[in-house]
Amino acid sequence: MDLFLILVAYLIGSISFAVVVSKCMRLPDPYSYGSGNPGATNVLRTGNKRAAVLTLLGDALKGFIAVVVARQLLGSDSLSSTLNSWILCGVVIAVFLGHLFPLFHGFKGGKGVATACGILFGINWILGLATLATWLIVAKATKYSSLAALAAAVFGPIYFVFLFGLHPMALALLVVCALLIWRHRSNIRNLINGTESRIGANKQAKHNSSTGAV
Repeated sequence: MDLFLILVAYLIGSISFAVVVSKCMRLPDPYSYGSGNPGATNVLRTGNKRAAVLTLLGDALKGFIAVVVARQLLGSDSLSSTLNSWILCGVVIAVFLGHLFPLFHGFKGGKGVATACGILFGINWILGLATLATWLIVAKATKYSSLAALAAAVFGPIYFVFLFGLHPMALALLVVCALLIWRHRSNIRNLINGTESRIGANKQAKHNSSTGAV
């Protein structure tokens, strides 16, 4: 049962909603344009906001569902029972790895921001809200979505320790944090070089083009 839960979590994570939504809405393959990243931000580059929102929700829900279902099957004490805690840690890492390296899509996945958010809400809604608030505050202040994601990734495990103390799940969230940062390594280089795109930059560029502004 333990290994089965972890395997199922990985398979759930392997469902790329960027690909599924794009196919259902007859949009281009998300691997074929923009950053080539199968995520909501890249899907938004098609101009279809509905598709982007559905991708975001789908990727978040798979993380949430994997964790919530595992907690139900393992029992309500899955965050306190030592054995069940480690199993739940395996589920968390597995569903996240599924998104990063999806079996169904040639092991070419997204960066994991939405899925990580869903995982945190599945663990505890206060933890999820605190981390989401961090993303919103940093995004609002800097206009960099990637920087907001990196900040949220770093603070997620910190918030968990503050709420629950030192616990095996804190280690699992550190693994998720490290993987998310690694997946954003190109964004980090761009941030350092000052070439990272800001939120709304594409919209502003289109506006300037249509009005003749430079």
